[in-house]
Amino acid sequence: MFDPSKLSEMLTQFQDKAKEMEEKSHNTSFTAKSGGGLVSVSMSGAGELLDVSIDDSLLEDKESLQILLISAINDVYKSVEENKKSMTLGMLGGMAPFPFGS
Repeated sequence: MFDPSKLSEMLTQFQDKAKEMEEKSHNTSFTAKSGGGLVSVSMSGAGELLDVSIDDSLLEDKESLQILLISAINDVYKSVEENKKSMTLGMLGGMAPFPFGS
């Protein structure tokens, strides 16, 4: 049977787990490359752009540079979002379901 007095404890555990997940995310970095490594972009787990590396051979080809940069940024952003989803599902999976009606 569901014990309402345990709800506060469960919420506190959830908040602690969410805070831990956020800290871990901020300390994780992701990198994506495009054009065979001619462009490399790094982003923190919080979605902050950390680094952009562009091979000198692209500096005279603006159109290719733009395409490869967009591709790398989109790829690294997808990695960050997938990590957030994975961490959230892991956190929710670790919580006991509410035992209503037993």
